[in-house]
Amino acid sequence: MEQEKPTIDGPDPAATLAQAAGLAEHLQRIGVQWLPTPDAESTQALATQFRVAGQDTPQPQPEAASRPTSAPATPVTAQPAAAQPAAAQPAAAQPAAAQPAAPATAPSPPGGSPAPGFALQSDSAAANEPYAGPPLAADARAAQLAAFAETVAACTRCEILSKCRTKTVFGEGNVTPRIVFFGEGPGREEDLSGRPFVGKAGQLLTKMIGACKFAREDVYIMNTVKCRPPNNRNPEPTEIENCREYFQAQFQILRPEYIVCLGLVSAQALLQTKLSVGRLRGKFHSYFDSKVLVTYHPSYLLRNPAAKKAAWEDLQLMLRDAGLM
Repeated sequence: MEQEKPTIDGPDPAATLAQAAGLAEHLQRIGVQWLPTPDAESTQALATQFRVAGQDTPQPQPEAASRPTSAPATPVTAQPAAAQPAAAQPAAAQPAAAQPAAPATAPSPPGGSPAPGFALQSDSAAANEPYAGPPLAADARAAQLAAFAETVAACTRCEILSKCRTKTVFGEGNVTPRIVFFGEGPGREEDLSGRPFVGKAGQLLTKMIGACKFAREDVYIMNTVKCRPPNNRNPEPTEIENCREYFQAQFQILRPEYIVCLGLVSAQALLQTKLSVGRLRGKFHSYFDSKVLVTYHPSYLLRNPAAKKAAWEDLQLMLRDAGLM
């Protein structure tokens, strides 16, 4: 026995179809791109009657959504649904499996050009970026540096360094400096006194500063790590990372015009690079608003006096750029 097919409800099928046509046109105008139908036969009839102009073949849709095999059409005078914003679609008329309309503009592909205002980074993760916020007045800088120095003095992030140190060495000097000299870590004399660069290497640094027509009190001097590594070894990468927050905070407060990295450890830590001093010296790098110059550490110059000429050439590059030579 042939199963009876469902029919369109209503006493007058012609009037019902006319109402359906009007409803289809209205739904198309507000963004609905399909109409549910009782069965496949009715679906095909509606698709034939209301086909979008220029769309000759029905579009297959997921079965789970009970969508018709072709998109219903509106009269030629109606705007296509794609021209309507996605937000205009009523939630009740859209099944859970319905796909959202395509965005008007596609997002930039991965690996494309950076967004405006973001510079491509080279040696430093902070290259060419401004320091955050407005600069502080001198008394506010001094107060913040003093607070950070107390935090460093109580720091136990590095188990080995915190146990073998005598004093932490935070930094000292002018809190509104044009130049910051950025070294590696404290030595024996610095560990005992709590002051940076006071041993033989510090005495040479003082002479280098004097050759630039500055006094120690005119500049700020600090190190990458704040505790002396055992036997004056180089700091471990984890120890540098533990201190990164501290030296970054110092630079954020000080905002010097120039940063002179003394040696490989400070240069690689600040610029986040693996290049050697020989590859980094002789030109300026960037750390936020500061110009970064890389030269040899004073302790290296004590062991290799012939390199003093190259170090002086580096400092002269800075002095000429600053208009001091």
